[in-house]
Amino acid sequence: MAGSATSFDLITMGRIGVDLYPLQSGVPLARVETFGKFLGGSAANVAVAAARLGRTTAVITRTGADPFGVYLHQQLREFGVDDRWVTPVDGLPTPVTFCELFPPDDFPLYFYRRPSAPDLAVHTDELDYFAIRAARIFWITGTGLSEEPSRSATLAALKSRDKAGTTVFDLDWRPALWSDTAWTDPEEARPYYAEALRHATVAVGNLDECEIATGVREPQACAEALLAAGVELAVVKQGPKGVLAMHRDGTTAEVPPVPVEVVNGLGAGDAFGGALCHGLLSGWELERTLRYANAAGAHVASRLACSLAMPTGAEVENLLARASEPSTTA
Repeated sequence: MAGSATSFDLITMGRIGVDLYPLQSGVPLARVETFGKFLGGSAANVAVAAARLGRTTAVITRTGADPFGVYLHQQLREFGVDDRWVTPVDGLPTPVTFCELFPPDDFPLYFYRRPSAPDLAVHTDELDYFAIRAARIFWITGTGLSEEPSRSATLAALKSRDKAGTTVFDLDWRPALWSDTAWTDPEEARPYYAEALRHATVAVGNLDECEIATGVREPQACAEALLAAGVELAVVKQGPKGVLAMHRDGTTAEVPPVPVEVVNGLGAGDAFGGALCHGLLSGWELERTLRYANAAGAHVASRLACSLAMPTGAEVENLLARASEPSTTA
């Protein structure tokens, strides 16, 4: 990939694909008749989320050389995400992901990424290391470590950063996207997670993902283990218990979730990630950043789509204002 003179607020690297979501809720996939088509994939969604908040963003990934790949380019551009490092791979189809909707907390995913996904075909010699190092925030995902050549490219990108600026490792544990042995034995993945943590400054994950990375599950122990692994800020998502964050300087914050009626919980974590980047770039205090990111995630959870539902700053502030209003009873 050619060198770039543009410096971005955020560059993400990792998964992209087409999400096909049922337009009927509470219906098994076998009985669903109509679907909505959306841009998806964690790296793409985080870039979209930050762009919706006014940040300059780009994504490093690959698609198939097919109509779905064309669609993803169109969507990235419409959302204001730079797609210069999104390239086609001949012979591999653009991934498609289906889900089922059983609110409030059951959203099974079905990934179609075989024989391999194009976003795992990023090579070390294709990376624009100047741009990666120049980005104010660089964001990578655990899925990028699941297979070669993406694994080596992801680690090379991290090493090229040398902890310049903010480097976020989204733990993003999707066992179905790893080898069959990793599915049954997460120990196969843990060394790659440990290597990525050595080069990251921020780690973000839910309890399952933190356990894969650290071997422990209790939230505070997870945060402490992530700090010990090398990051400066550990963000542990606890689902209905909210979010815990711990900084190496001793600052700790824990905030509750923002209550909403959940329509589709998928994508809420990516909205959280984009808003987290916005808060870090804004220099906000840790608690304010977490509250803002929580609200962004809640906004998406109350909508059907992922990328299309990523909130603007005004939408996040409005939700925060409503959540702070005292409740009334009849």
